[in-house]
Parts: sequence; structure tokens; C-alpha cells
Amino acid sequence: MKVNQYLLRNLEDFTIPIDQEANLVLGFGLKKLLEQPGIYDALRAKFPDAILALSSSSGEIYQTDVYDDSITLLTMSFDRTNLRENGVSIQDYPNSFSAGADVVRGLMAEDLQHILILSDGSLVNGSELVKGIHSVIPDRVPISGGLAGDGADFDYTLVGLNEAPRQGRILAIGFYGSSLLVAHGSFGGWEPFGLEKTITKSSANELFEINGKNALSTYKDYLGKYASDLPGSALLFPLAIRIEEEEEYLVRTILSIDNEKSSMIFAGDVPMGSKVRFMKANIDRLVDAASIAANTSLTDFNDIEPEVALLISCVGRKLVLGSRVDEEVEAVAEIFGENTVLGGYYSYGEISPFRQGGACALHNQTMTITCLQELV
Repeated sequence: MKVNQYLLRNLEDFTIPIDQEANLVLGFGLKKLLEQPGIYDALRAKFPDAILALSSSSGEIYQTDVYDDSITLLTMSFDRTNLRENGVSIQDYPNSFSAGADVVRGLMAEDLQHILILSDGSLVNGSELVKGIHSVIPDRVPISGGLAGDGADFDYTLVGLNEAPRQGRILAIGFYGSSLLVAHGSFGGWEPFGLEKTITKSSANELFEINGKNALSTYKDYLGKYASDLPGSALLFPLAIRIEEEEEYLVRTILSIDNEKSSMIFAGDVPMGSKVRFMKANIDRLVDAASIAANTSLTDFNDIEPEVALLISCVGRKLVLGSRVDEEVEAVAEIFGENTVLGGYYSYGEISPFRQGGACALHNQTMTITCLQELV
């Protein structure tokens, strides 16, 4: 496998050579740049035969640097790995579950090694999307990816598969063949505190009551002086959700609040009966968590020597880390060393398995890593 990276800020930067060999191009960038006329056509001209997948972001990862005003390209040329892709629009389905099932329906095969998902981050319920995917794809196939971002604006996001990116798109890319090794890791590093509470009223990803009390009022009391800055300040104070008797907590980010209904809308489902704890940030723990995610992707998969690592982290982490955001990427680089190319983006939701051989889940506020190596 041959891996390259490019950093673009405008059409004038498109001086990169035409790459006839690239099988796959992943592009992550500032929304207003992706919307510029001619961007997609310029990319297609440079990579005429590649699967071209584009997503708006809340920050672009280029090796050990994080950018806010660019398009980063991660290009891969596989020698013995086959690829298949599919894309759908959420507007064509009654719900995110149906869209998730359909986007991967034609990808299942005996030699399927991995599926990469890139999805709209504002119109799609990530939890239901993942459930739909798993209704078709067995747990043995690792699935990773993320939801598109829009800075910290939470207005609308863009995704494109072999087309100019647009709202509502969901794409899936399947990787096939025994020559490909895949590893993954995911960790948050947020600190839960206080007693565990119970969600007593919710609908899908909308939360109304915790322990029989209005959830929004409870949350505002918890935020204190930060309550006036909602919903933006909610990125700094996510909730940990434990569904039924699962051991692991899922971190959930608030996307918006509805003051008329006195409810909160999350990036993923918050089922009734689930347990919930409030969380807060510690910068050093967030950076340490990135190291843990990288270590997990190596120690749990002993034979892999990653050629490329796709990093998808959460916009909430980026806002908390602020000027120190590069540190979590640098922490990952220290684990992998110089022989692994790092690329990725900051998202509105991360998709990754909890553990080797387990089902994938929608995460928020985590650093997720997908490693690829093609055997000679």
C-alpha cells in the first residue's frame, strides 16, 4: 500500500501531480471550502480512478498538526485489497436505521475485512444508523468512521461520494481480501462524577426527564454559569450513558436544546431506563486517552504494523483542549512512530467497536483510531 497526504487551502494549491494509482481518497475540510465551485472537479481531475470520499469537518488532522481552514487529503493505493462503495441520502428513508441498513446491504461478502462509514452529522441519528448497519453486517466485521462536522456551529454538514459533497449523504466503503490487516482503538478520558441517575423520559435521541425531574433544568443547574452559553457550552460537559446492563458508558454530546419542550437533543439515542452520569473535562486526561486509544489498536492486534492510521476525534475534545489540541495527535504519533501516516478530522460523532471482535457503536467525545496495513 502506498499512502500520501496533501494539505489544500484553495484552488491555487492544486499543484499536486495527477495520481492514476490511488484507489481511495479521503478528504476532510472546512465546509465553506468544500462548497467552493470547482473543488470537486479539481479533485476528480487529480485522482481520476479513485473512490473519492469527502466530509466537512470541525478541524482537520494532518500528521501531528490540526487545522481549521483547510482540506486534507489522505490517499491510498492498494495492491491486493479490493474496494466497493455505496452512498445513500437520508432524505430517501423514513429513519436513520433504514438508511444504515441500505447503505451497507450490498457490501457483505466472505472476504470483507472492514467498512468505513462517513455520514452527515446534522440530519442523521448516529445510534440508529449504527443499529441499521449491524442489522446487515455481523459483529466480526469491524466498522469505523464518523459523522461530518461543521466547526462549532452545528448548522449543517456535507458528505460526498464520487460527487460534490451535500447535505444528508451517508457513504460506506468496504475493504476486501486477506492481505489487509485492520486494528482499532477508542477512548474518551472524560471524568464522570456524582451519583448515577436514571433516564425516566426520552424519545430516541431526545431527553426529557432524569430521575423524574426535568432534564434540561437539572442540566442547567449542573452547568451553573455556563448554562447561559447553551447549547455551545454543552460540548464541554457531555453525559455518560450506560444502556441496560452494559459495562461501558457511551459518551453523548448535546446537539441542541428545545426550550419550548424543555428537552435536549443528543447525537445518539438516550433510551429510557438507561443510567446517566454527568461528566467534566481534564485536559491531561484527554491527551492520555488519545495515547490509550493508540496503544489499544496495537496491543489488542499484535501482528499489525500500521501504514496509515485514521484518527476521528470529537469537536468537544477540540474545544476543551483549545490551543493544546495538537497534543492529543502528538500523543498518538508517539505511540505509532514515524512509519505510520496520520490523518483524519474532528467530528460530531465517532463510530468504532468497543473491543476486538465486538459490535461498533456511536461514540461522542472520544478519540477513535483505525489502523490499516496491507501485507506483502
